[in-house]
Amino acid sequence: MNPRDTLEAFDRFLAARGLRLDAVVIGGAALNLLGVIERATKDCDVLYPRITAEQASAARSFAVEVRARGGSLEDDWLNNGPESLTTLLPPGWEHRLQPLFAGAVIELRSLGHDDLLRTKLFALCDRGFDLADCVALAPTAGELHAILSWLEEQDAHPGWPEHVRATIADLGRRLGHGV
Repeated sequence: MNPRDTLEAFDRFLAARGLRLDAVVIGGAALNLLGVIERATKDCDVLYPRITAEQASAARSFAVEVRARGGSLEDDWLNNGPESLTTLLPPGWEHRLQPLFAGAVIELRSLGHDDLLRTKLFALCDRGFDLADCVALAPTAGELHAILSWLEEQDAHPGWPEHVRATIADLGRRLGHGV
């Protein structure tokens, strides 16, 4: 999906139903809206707050309408998949938000650069398929170094810290930081 087009259409859809959406969004949709990447994304990851039953129902109905017009949008395109990150991010993340999208009834913000970078680096280490997004965020060697200890603490598996160091070293080499 092209997040901006989808959100503009969803904004009109929600407005017609008297619903609002104020949320913090991360992931590919946020990076796209920030102009960091240009690829289509399959969903819109809401970090906070929990999507209400009415919002979720409206998002599913919207997806049905999009598919009826020949588009491609899964029922769970608007989701709270990453909400557990709210307990992992450094304190005060909610005070470091940046504007992302403003419509008639939708207002979205995203994490500040450092916190957004943390979530993408954690996803890279955890899932292994966020490399392109991490490269696009272009973290400096200093940023990678500053986030390393936080990343090492995010999993209790004994091999996790070594995996994190290897993953971040590989990313640093790809970004030309050397190692």
